[in-house]
Formats: sequence, C-alpha cells, structure tokens
Amino acid sequence: GYESPICENKKATDDNFDKTLEYIINNLKDISVFIGTHNELSCYLAMELMETYNISKQDNNVWFGQLYGMSDHISFNLAAEGYNVAKYIPFGPVKDVMPYLIRRAEENTSVAGQTSRELTLIKSEKKRRKL
Repeated sequence: GYESPICENKKATDDNFDKTLEYIINNLKDISVFIGTHNELSCYLAMELMETYNISKQDNNVWFGQLYGMSDHISFNLAAEGYNVAKYIPFGPVKDVMPYLIRRAEENTSVAGQTSRELTLIKSEKKRRKL
C-alpha cells in the first residue's frame, strides 16, 4: 500500500530537522542527540547551535554520525575540529538492510552534484595523504 510521507517535501523535512535539533541542543540536560546526517548544512547548524548555547564540542550528549563509507569528508572534518563523531554500520538480514542502504544512497546522490563532489573530495584526500 501507499505510505504517506511524514513531511510533504524535502524543505519541510529539513525545516522539521532543524527545529527539532535546536530544541534538543537547547535541552541537553534532559535529552541527548546523535546527529545522524549526511547533510552538511545540518552539521553546520548543529555546530552553530552548540556555540550559541555554549555546548562543548566534547559534550557526551551530542554526537555526529554518518554511514560507514559515505560522507567521510564530513566525519573527518568534524572529528578534526574536536567534535564527537561515529561511523555507523547497519546490520541484519540482507532483505532488511539493503532497502535502507539503497534509500541512503539515493538520498545522497539526489543532492545536485553530490556524487561528483564526493569523488573529488576523495581524490583530493588521497593526493594529500601521498605527501
């Protein structure tokens, strides 16, 4: 059957994410957050909110995370700046895991130029490491 989306469109989803993120960052005494996103703008927002609310980069109530093998430039740079970062790996029966991985891949390649940008970043990092 047809499943109606929680949000009408991508902008509504992003707006909902941002509002929820601000609420959580402003209420870390009661809640923790794992910011599992490949969206750079959402990561920048979280960093700005942490600064606005004087939240330490190492506060154990705030973690950033990206799927293993995806958006490594985000994970690397957040970690290099001192934020708590984890890579996550879904596991389970292939029939359950594959649809999730396919959705994540589709989401991350739907951003205009994201795939070629990611490849460019990987090539730059490989070149840098050869020094």
